[in-house]
Amino acid sequence: MAKPFRILFIDDVHPALTERLGVLPGVEIDYRPTIRADEVPAALRTAQGLVVRSKVFLDAQMLAAAPKLQFIARAGAGMDNIDEAVARSLDIRLFNAPEGNRQAVAEHVLGMLLTLFNKLREADKAVRAGIWDREAQRGLELQGKTVGLIGYGNNGQATTRLLYAFGCKVLAYDKFKTGFSDAFVKEASLEQLFEKAEILSLHLPLTGESRGMVNAHFLGAFERLQWLVNASRGEIVVLADLAEALEAGRLQGACLDVLENEKPQHWNSELMQRLFAQPRVLFSPHVGGWSVESYRKISEVLADKLLAEFFVDYP
Repeated sequence: MAKPFRILFIDDVHPALTERLGVLPGVEIDYRPTIRADEVPAALRTAQGLVVRSKVFLDAQMLAAAPKLQFIARAGAGMDNIDEAVARSLDIRLFNAPEGNRQAVAEHVLGMLLTLFNKLREADKAVRAGIWDREAQRGLELQGKTVGLIGYGNNGQATTRLLYAFGCKVLAYDKFKTGFSDAFVKEASLEQLFEKAEILSLHLPLTGESRGMVNAHFLGAFERLQWLVNASRGEIVVLADLAEALEAGRLQGACLDVLENEKPQHWNSELMQRLFAQPRVLFSPHVGGWSVESYRKISEVLADKLLAEFFVDYP
């Protein structure tokens, strides 16, 4: 009798994935979302498949502990916690699900901008305190603003559709895409974004090139930029340079769903206190792509891909 094909889950995922893979003949689901990071190498020794979110960084040392591994499925959009080159050199196939959370990210970006533009946080606080000051809570409209997007993949495209519906002019730059201008967006160069963008929204993965890309020099190249939105990866924006631009009045505000360092012990740092002191900076805890619906969609997308591309000829 053939040994079972064992798929190790080391993070929590929606059951749509385990249910659809678990009915395959000979497939064994080893669901261990509470496993500690230091316990993962031992668990990987006999795994043929791995489903992960962000618990561990799958580098050469970690992958060396997985001699039978045939695929890694990341329940999310980015792949920055996987050494893709090493994985491919070991003939490990890689899957992710950027389609699953694109709408969640788009709506979160829009929600953060609308909250900041309309001073909803301040207005709610004032009314709860018995203060009815309409003039102090006068907001801005998104309509007519020029938004520059960097990165035009799944999240960038979904965000563009919503911004267009609000009457924004959307310009997008993507180093790896061309010819995508349509009724919703105009393809642009970085130089055109520097010249025209009033709002900048980041939609690119974390790579060696994008890490620290949005620094003082980069921000200084914009002629009209007033607002920054980052719902991609925190390490792309140098927060010290962002804080300085806000304090100097070169930017009016920022929406940050991600941070350079998201560990709680970092939140008491001088840098974070400077950002917390800025009333026109809005934070959320890396939940842009983590809606109730996207939690399910991500599992469904991964199941679709694995069944169509990996298990297609599986008995």
